[in-house]
Amino acid sequence: MKALLCKAFGPAETLVLEEVAAPRAKGNEVLLEVHAAGVNFPDTLIIEGNYQFKPPLPFSPGGEAAGVVTAVGDKVAHLKVGDRVMALTGWGSFAEQVAVPAYNVMPIPDSMDFTNAAAFGMTYGTSLHALQQRARLQPGETLLVLGASGGVGLAAVEIGKAMGARVIAAASSAAKLTVAKNAGADELIDYATQNLKDEIKRLTNGQGADVIVDPVGGVLFDQAIRGIAWNGRLLVIGFASGRIPELPVNLALLKGAAVLGVFWGAFAQRQPADNAANFQQLLQWFAEGKVKPLVSQTYPLERAAEAITALGQRKAVGKLVIQVR
Repeated sequence: MKALLCKAFGPAETLVLEEVAAPRAKGNEVLLEVHAAGVNFPDTLIIEGNYQFKPPLPFSPGGEAAGVVTAVGDKVAHLKVGDRVMALTGWGSFAEQVAVPAYNVMPIPDSMDFTNAAAFGMTYGTSLHALQQRARLQPGETLLVLGASGGVGLAAVEIGKAMGARVIAAASSAAKLTVAKNAGADELIDYATQNLKDEIKRLTNGQGADVIVDPVGGVLFDQAIRGIAWNGRLLVIGFASGRIPELPVNLALLKGAAVLGVFWGAFAQRQPADNAANFQQLLQWFAEGKVKPLVSQTYPLERAAEAITALGQRKAVGKLVIQVR
């Protein structure tokens, strides 16, 4: 089979497409024939050795996939050959086949094609876990979403609206804010031309945002924490800006605020029943048209490195997807 390989940690242009032996499904695994694979920010980190996990070399990047089950291990009971599924793989999805633990594989409805399925799991799973289990977002609260045109950001805008929140979308250009507006955002902040903290205060009559989704980090975290409401919750999801911020803890004290880490992959493994319930809700919203991934561009497998580079340079809007088949 063909696979995009990382043979030494480095930038995306060092990845190579090669023929490799196909994996086999063992025990509690299923073998997935990959039709499409989502591109996510961890892909930019894992190939440079900067992610929480460092797979043994060589490996294929790609943390989520959608396709058809072609084999099941002898300990798998809830999936069968021929099932259309999406899967959280960690790595390995930028290949024609991947073996995945069965607990990370979920059937998809007939109404969902493989491209949407490949763009769905990680961003929507992360955002609903963040807003539901971590922030406990309530109807009528004000939700601020940073990086609101990216995969996680757009998912958070849609989910926030579905949960009954007033959503303020913040992004770095008017074009990106148009995307967030189309996803349902009530108010917009262009932090390339406006002061984020001042705009938060203006749009909330000085009260601040009840919940803040931050997949960006850096200076935006520094400004956002100063615009948080009393009893507010700031959700730390990632550091797309490249800088991991440090928190002056007196700011949390003065606002009675909480800074909450969001690690959806660990949540899915540690609390599988809660994660499954989240996805039942997400698929219901998908069927109702309340959430739908914005796939702005697709790439063939041989150009997957270009997609990783584009995402790492923060040029992507919505989701990028690799079309494997």
